[in-house]
Amino acid sequence: MENIGYYTGAFLLFPGMLFTAIGGLLLQWVDRKVSARIQWRVGPPFLQPFYDIIKLFGKELMIPRLSSHTGFLLAPLIGFVGLSLVSTILWLVNFNPEQAFVGDVIVVFYLMVLPSLAIVWGGASSGNPISAIGASREMKLILGYELPLTIAIVVVLYKLHTISFGAIILIQQDQGLVIGNVSVILSFIIALICSTAKIGLPPFDIAEADTELMEGAVLEYSGAALAFVKLVQSMALFTVSVFLATVFLGGLSFSGWHIIWSLLKIVGIVVVFVLIKNTNPRVRIDTAMKFFWGPMTLLAIVAMLLAYWGY
Repeated sequence: MENIGYYTGAFLLFPGMLFTAIGGLLLQWVDRKVSARIQWRVGPPFLQPFYDIIKLFGKELMIPRLSSHTGFLLAPLIGFVGLSLVSTILWLVNFNPEQAFVGDVIVVFYLMVLPSLAIVWGGASSGNPISAIGASREMKLILGYELPLTIAIVVVLYKLHTISFGAIILIQQDQGLVIGNVSVILSFIIALICSTAKIGLPPFDIAEADTELMEGAVLEYSGAALAFVKLVQSMALFTVSVFLATVFLGGLSFSGWHIIWSLLKIVGIVVVFVLIKNTNPRVRIDTAMKFFWGPMTLLAIVAMLLAYWGY
């Protein structure tokens, strides 16, 4: 019973839902602030992302008459719960690598697909043809980036001969960062680019495409439902950054000065996302598919071959 209470608290409060939501909103401020500085603007105040979410929760929730009400309302919650689970697993294993279980990398990797699938479900359930187009684009995008991203992660697992986060962290603490290998450096670059699409940032914000589809798959959301959609987007930025830091950068440590280094890893990855976002125009969905199934998949296979040859 004590274990049940412990894991329930971990999932709901720290390092689960509440912690992930707060961390996501803080990183959203970093995103907006860095973007503003790149564009020679001042940017929002520190608490602006929190104000925006609180304001949305106070707005009226409107449900489209032609929508599938259950699917439309459940979709954002599924993405929210999925990311909370991923964050809980990642942080618990970083706090104590010996708590990891064999195959947790695979579990987390599949759970990270839930937010994208939730966008597809929500857009398809809205009854709006524009949202349906956005949902269709999101589904195609998933099929595009998941292949090279999977191969990039497999390179690290192959180099370390494990499918456990605990072993990934402990081996790198003992033997040095795996990113010192050419194959892993290449895989990290591929993972960063694919993760940009997973989070839905430009140039791969094709499912929302503000100037074309007016928010696309999430067009019909309002009020508390839209607040959850925005929260999921912020939490995805936070969770994916923690995932990449755990797999490629030796995990996160919170003893002594290591706290600062761990935070720099997460913020550094977010800054890379922001730089990609602000220096590339949005691409078409067919261009994105060709890019992921072409150059990205080819580079991922090259990285896998380099890992096999010991590089």
